[in-house]
Amino acid sequence: MSKEKEFKLINVYRHIALVEAVSYLILLFIAMPLKYIWDIPEGVKYFGWIHGVLFLFYFAILIAAAFKYRWNILRIIYYLTASVVPFLPFLIDKKLKQESLTA
Repeated sequence: MSKEKEFKLINVYRHIALVEAVSYLILLFIAMPLKYIWDIPEGVKYFGWIHGVLFLFYFAILIAAAFKYRWNILRIIYYLTASVVPFLPFLIDKKLKQESLTA
């Protein structure tokens, strides 16, 4: 099996993690200030919904990747924790990209 096919799921995980991370940053740094500083709640309403759906996809792909690549529970907890810490998913992506290329 080629490396590209072998690591297809890990690349899907990486991409959904990045999209989910960007949606979280938009929610935290754009939508929430709009709501709480300028009293414009629509940003939180729509980006909150988008972020919620993306997080569900993120979680499902994380579990699928964890089973496929036999990640230990600490790694899964680390990735779940990283999904709520701004900017940490970008550091994890760099590590996963290297891992997918070297294996």
